[in-house]
Amino acid sequence: MRKTLLGIVVLASALAGAPGRATEAKGFKGMTLASGPFEDLDLFNHWFLPPSPGKNHRHFLWYAHLRTRGASDLFVQDNTWDPGGTTGWHTHPGASLIIVTQGTVTVYDGDDPDCTPRVYTAGETLVDSGGGHVHLIRNETSAGAKTIAVQLVPHGPMRRIDAPSPGNCPF
Repeated sequence: MRKTLLGIVVLASALAGAPGRATEAKGFKGMTLASGPFEDLDLFNHWFLPPSPGKNHRHFLWYAHLRTRGASDLFVQDNTWDPGGTTGWHTHPGASLIIVTQGTVTVYDGDDPDCTPRVYTAGETLVDSGGGHVHLIRNETSAGAKTIAVQLVPHGPMRRIDAPSPGNCPF
């Protein structure tokens, strides 16, 4: 785990140290609604209900495990895109769970050589695994778009790390 955290800190330092090459957010605003610290987390949940006659059983099996070592910060972000707005290329040191609450957003991954768009509309969800995964989110429509993101990141490193264009997309 220390090697992973060290790698994240090194990545953050390298990306933050090259602001001239970073891509710029335009027509995008992120606002922190709430944030708070946590110490080590070791959570294990399960929810296994016995099958019931006439029920759809796939909804009764659930498992989750979340473990961190060292302090973490939890953020709740309200993100807004103007028509044509973009986050710019960036990454996060931890995971993000995202709900599209208004309009449509299009996600591009920095490691996708084909620059394949993934489109999400209001009510849909997406996951950003973080940990150096470079991505860009755009509003390619003529109406505004909004998301709410919940992020758990290591304490200390920046929540968002701007990144240079990976060169896989024409924008």
